[in-house]
Amino acid sequence: MPQPGASADRDTDTTPRYTIGEVLTALRGDFPDVTISKIRYLESEQLVHPQRTPSGYRKFSLADVARLRYVLAAQRDQYLPLRVIKEQLDALDRGAGAPGTGADDAPAAALLPAEEFARAAGLSAGQLADCVEFGFVTTDAQGRHRGAELPVARAVAGLARHGIEPRHLRVHRTAVEREAALLEQVVTPALRARSEEGRARAAEQLAELARLSAQLHSALLDARLREVLGD
Repeated sequence: MPQPGASADRDTDTTPRYTIGEVLTALRGDFPDVTISKIRYLESEQLVHPQRTPSGYRKFSLADVARLRYVLAAQRDQYLPLRVIKEQLDALDRGAGAPGTGADDAPAAALLPAEEFARAAGLSAGQLADCVEFGFVTTDAQGRHRGAELPVARAVAGLARHGIEPRHLRVHRTAVEREAALLEQVVTPALRARSEEGRARAAEQLAELARLSAQLHSALLDARLREVLGD
């Protein structure tokens, strides 16, 4: 029997067959932080629609697993709010195809006018101005913003929806600057290597350090919030 996420050449994608535990196992390779509670929450937000057995147990299809991968990737890679992700999934369900190109899909090197950048990030003009003031995004001489900064802007927009404005987030920028300086010290000797191979190894090391640093930050924050909840 094929596993969640595997090819379904001989099976119908919409046939319910997998338990929530099997789905969790299939997703954790790409999304280590996903939990059963997270999957249930996404179901409650109408982003995935598993069927129920007569006993009340959830049964997921391959299509359900694909939707979950889409949602989790959009949250992780693009910092999109669930409302926007749901709109994209609804468009796919209507046969409209994948979300169209535009500011939302702007390449990292693209330069976007402030209004277009703010719309793609989900920020008001005032919030975008605050992002610039407090150093979260930058502008060029024409007041344009780089597409590479959209993930930061979207994260700020998400926090703003909970009442946390850019001015409250300066501690994050300061912490990142210190963290980046620490990691830079580790790889600086390798970056000075004249060979392309040496510099490639340095880039790989830096990427691994960044991943571990993010993992540590997430774990520490999770532990602290568990204390808040009394867990």
